Amino acid sequence: MAAENTLLEKVLSLEGKFQSIQDQLSDPGVMSDMKKYVQLNKDYKELEPIIRAGHEYRKLLEDLQSAKDILLNEKDDELREMAREEINDIEPRLPQMEQDIKLLLIPADPDDTKNAMIEIRGGTGGDEAAIFAGDLFRMYQHFAERKGWKLEVTDQAPGTSGGFKQIVFKLSGDGVYGVMKYESGVHRVQRVPQTETQGRIQTSAASVAVFPEAGEFDVDLSWDDIRLDLFCSSGPGGQGVNTTYSAVRLTHIPSGLVVQCQEERSQLKNKDRAFEELRTRLYNLEHQKYLDGIAAKRKTMVSTGDRSAKIRTYNYPQGRVTDHRINWSMYNLPVFMDGDIQECIDQLQIAENAERLKEAGE
Repeated sequence: MAAENTLLEKVLSLEGKFQSIQDQLSDPGVMSDMKKYVQLNKDYKELEPIIRAGHEYRKLLEDLQSAKDILLNEKDDELREMAREEINDIEPRLPQMEQDIKLLLIPADPDDTKNAMIEIRGGTGGDEAAIFAGDLFRMYQHFAERKGWKLEVTDQAPGTSGGFKQIVFKLSGDGVYGVMKYESGVHRVQRVPQTETQGRIQTSAASVAVFPEAGEFDVDLSWDDIRLDLFCSSGPGGQGVNTTYSAVRLTHIPSGLVVQCQEERSQLKNKDRAFEELRTRLYNLEHQKYLDGIAAKRKTMVSTGDRSAKIRTYNYPQGRVTDHRINWSMYNLPVFMDGDIQECIDQLQIAENAERLKEAGE
């Protein structure tokens, strides 16, 4: 029981902090300080599942102990049989519950709950790479629909034969970054390109970069540090889109970062969306240091700066998709390309959890 009690002690030692956060959240003084209130709310949401799991675990341990006492001291056969059944029910559940609590006690990536900004670029392979970038975008589009997430395109540069040379979009929903972060890296495709007349298999690539969206309080960004340029939108959008200066380009003078948005007809909406993206990219200059640190330790995570890291191969002749980080393959490529990527992400999360437990010395 000693190890179990140590685990229980770790969880219950957080109860005071949890109670204090609860008290502060209902304090009118704290509610008027929005930055503090947002942080406390975040802390509350992180602690709540740990405390809940701890209470459930304590209850099971108490029930197990009382069942063992009955088995040891009770004369009545019927009561003893009921106690035996309860022991047989509880004991197999404890190891998994202990594993879950150990994972909950390891600090999660603080950005897992955030929305995500995603950039797909066609890499080596010319027109075919742009077509593949378009295929990846549709894959994420369908995946987002399945998850009930909202997708908004910020910027796009169409390829000459279809797809995109580059497309930037935002995914909003519950815990988007925690799911999508595994998609960062180089995605490689092997197939006969639509542009190939000889029927030869060609290898092309597209890179995917996934950033956690910066919240209002994550970055101090002032319009004083930004140069605003307006220009005419290009590409799809129907009548009138090319005749007004609705497209927006923002340059962050201190860092030299440039973002643009031309997807909305309204200049104001484009300006807001470009501002959000600029804030996210600035936040990620700092986040990059954190990512580089964990990417060195975990094979499931690729630093967004390392665009050469091949994470996945999509082999069309064999109908196979392979994730190289965990050596996982699926032989139903059309279904995967249609957005059914959850199983792969689940496997990556399982592998990462094992690595996190190892890091924590479990």
